[in-house]
Amino acid sequence: MSNLNSEKFDTSGISEILNKLTVGTSQIIPLEDFKQKLASNKILKIKLGMDPTAPDLHLGHAVVLAKMRQFQDLGHQVIFLIGDFTARIGDPTGKSKTRPALTIAEITKNTQTYFEQVSKILDPDKTTIRFNSEWLANLTPADFIKLCAQATLAQIIERDDFAGRLKNHQSISMHELLYPLMQGYDSVALEADIELGGTDQTFNLLMGRYLQQRYGQEPQVILTVPLLEGLDGKDKMSKSLNNSIGLTDLPADAFGKLMSITDQLIQRYALLLLNISEQQIIDWNQQIQANKLHPMDLKKQIAHAIVAKFWSPDLAQQAQAQFEKLFQAQDYSAASEIVLPAGTANPIWLVDLLKILGAITTSSEARRLIQDGAVKINEQIVTDFKAEITWMSDMIIKVGKHRIYRIK
Repeated sequence: MSNLNSEKFDTSGISEILNKLTVGTSQIIPLEDFKQKLASNKILKIKLGMDPTAPDLHLGHAVVLAKMRQFQDLGHQVIFLIGDFTARIGDPTGKSKTRPALTIAEITKNTQTYFEQVSKILDPDKTTIRFNSEWLANLTPADFIKLCAQATLAQIIERDDFAGRLKNHQSISMHELLYPLMQGYDSVALEADIELGGTDQTFNLLMGRYLQQRYGQEPQVILTVPLLEGLDGKDKMSKSLNNSIGLTDLPADAFGKLMSITDQLIQRYALLLLNISEQQIIDWNQQIQANKLHPMDLKKQIAHAIVAKFWSPDLAQQAQAQFEKLFQAQDYSAASEIVLPAGTANPIWLVDLLKILGAITTSSEARRLIQDGAVKINEQIVTDFKAEITWMSDMIIKVGKHRIYRIK
């Protein structure tokens, strides 16, 4: 992927641009510096870093990536930084204990999938891809000492994660203390003007701003976006919590998952993923209260717009048509047809069958769904985790609210 050309940034309509960029943000630190940078008549370096700790990105990541795309569309230089070196440490943000280190092979494998997924949102021809191993792996022991000398231990342990662990007498490894310094040094190496991230990254982003000042650079502006709740509406979206919509999910599955969440949550998805204004949300709810807009119609409208944005308009139309046929017309001929591999045992353990269908990835996930009464076979709820299933052609298997499979 190549760098942007050096065309000048058009500063006309700064107020309109500022309004557009601030929609859906949580904090801009400091706001006055942000305004000055936008009005500076220069192409800004916009940095977003992600550690390849998992192979798949999801709509939670899409919130900040979509904000990044706005800067890109305005002509700024977007730098997507892959933290292949910092992934060896693991971001301690939100962790109550030291997270296991990833191997080089795991990091490499996860990194390979990032390019395709990020290109769903960012323009690949105008995106600069960098790896922080380019500079962090080449720091000498003397360089590390100089870097560590820029901050005090008191500054590092101020962060909530570390303070909480110390209070609870939980251990903190030395290498974890280095993480915010290394992530902050990325901004020094790239000479970033603006850095984006989720609200959980505020400490790390501010460390970048602080280190730039210590190294004699103009400090970057911090722009944070809210964390997107997962399908459960409680915890932040995470693949490990089984509450995510992956950017690699099938469009029909993504549409079905969106239709399964609450009316209130999907409006928040619209706010954060579609740049819908809060006033629009208010207008929608007024129309619903006045019986001028049905909640189901609004939910389908938002789900369609999200799938259209992150997959394609055609796939969104197909996904909505399949959903309406399956769940509103109860026509199971539209269900995903699965041909079981030759030699599949019959009967087969239910959990193994769900894995073949692609409905679950782990046995623990299957146990949770079965205990919750979320697995049905030919409309009969299965509550026995150890159940053996005799499968046959045209058998209908439902998993959760909006996943239906038909054995072919």
